[in-house]
Amino acid sequence: MSVPRDLPPVGSVVEVIQGRDAGLVAVVVGHADERFLFIADGSMRRSDKPKKKNISHVRKMAYVAQDVAEKIKLDGRVNNAQLRYAIRKFVEERLVVAQESAEGGAVSG
Repeated sequence: MSVPRDLPPVGSVVEVIQGRDAGLVAVVVGHADERFLFIADGSMRRSDKPKKKNISHVRKMAYVAQDVAEKIKLDGRVNNAQLRYAIRKFVEERLVVAQESAEGGAVSG
């Protein structure tokens, strides 16, 4: 059996790598136990009915949506608009980093 992986904290952005939702970028909105977490993206997977995913079927991203984490900590839930905003912000930051690395590696001449 494989070594158990660390669960990403609530508010973390993850990418689904296996299953019907493969390629979906979502936010962790809760934990079921040591192997499962609940994810939602605010559009396909709504916050009122999050998807239960095995931890080995998602890839953790190096980004935590602090506003979502605080909202869940205070109220126990988050609205779909906040999830969509957090994901859009993550994708935009990732695009900026990709553009900067592409520009920095280009050789003119």
